[in-house]
Amino acid sequence: MRSVTGIVVIVVLGLTAAWLIGFYPTLFAGPSVYDDEQVGFDRQIVIKFSHVVAENTPKGLAAQEFARLVKEKTHNRVKIEVYPNSVLYTEIDEIKALQEGHVQMIAPSFPNLSVLQPGWMALDLPYAFMTHEAVQEAFNGKIGRVLFDQLEQVNMVGMAYWDNGFKQITSNQGPLVHPSDFKGLHFRTMRSKLLDAEFRLFDVKTTQMPFNDVYKAMENGTIDGGENSISNIYSKRFFQVQQYMTISDHGYLGYAVLMNKSFWHKLSPDLQAALREAMTEATLWGNKMAYQLNEKQLEDIRKESNIQIYTLNPTERTEWRHAWEPIYSQYEAVIGRELIDEIRRLQQKYGP
Repeated sequence: MRSVTGIVVIVVLGLTAAWLIGFYPTLFAGPSVYDDEQVGFDRQIVIKFSHVVAENTPKGLAAQEFARLVKEKTHNRVKIEVYPNSVLYTEIDEIKALQEGHVQMIAPSFPNLSVLQPGWMALDLPYAFMTHEAVQEAFNGKIGRVLFDQLEQVNMVGMAYWDNGFKQITSNQGPLVHPSDFKGLHFRTMRSKLLDAEFRLFDVKTTQMPFNDVYKAMENGTIDGGENSISNIYSKRFFQVQQYMTISDHGYLGYAVLMNKSFWHKLSPDLQAALREAMTEATLWGNKMAYQLNEKQLEDIRKESNIQIYTLNPTERTEWRHAWEPIYSQYEAVIGRELIDEIRRLQQKYGP
């Protein structure tokens, strides 16, 4: 009997030991590191933020400030990893990468979104916004709401609009003062049928080209010039391979800061609130800094190069506006009457 009892005890002890060994990680390890239904309770969350411009541009600096604020406000529960200069994805690929969840955040320029939702072409209309105040009213009002609502349909959540300033013209043929001066030139444009149509009205040949290919194309003469903000012209050193610049303020260059919708809805409400708060603060800081940086870097371009800079006077700007007026009627059906009407209202309020 004793032998039988001993055998039973040994077997029970062995089974107990095996059970403890097998489940040891579960019993003594910390909580589960991932909850697919509600991300954020028990581990640091890493958000990959991919963009295509340099770190010292308004977008690059605002992204870094956002990352700093998120770390502070979430007590290091969320880490924003910023990948500038297309090290992960080019501007052609980044939107699809966001939709498919390969990255969680991007900040594309407006023309790149018009490929998905044509309403975004409204922001590329020539002289749509006459002042910085008009830009902010557009983003904080009806235009901003309508455009972000459109992105919900394609698995993206709009977080903010970031400034990069008004666009100027650079070229190796010039100076470009009147629409007739553009005839026969070859310009790089962003991915936008509307932007191509704008320059074709001035008899310009256009080629859509990724941002990080532009310097080489200007240097080797593949293209004659293009349009960009002062900060991008400076950070990418376009002024070293262009002979002329026209301060025209003919268009606005900004960015839509976006998050993958599926990922966003997995975040806990407290983390969503912290990210929203950080984004609001980073946007206010970044937009103010963008204006100051563009002003400073225009002066730096004057000091560091021999590029010839011409500023359009009011009469010349009016000439450009009238020459581009057909674009509005041409794209009204595509963009939508609601957005066109709101732009017209802002032009009257802040014009001429």
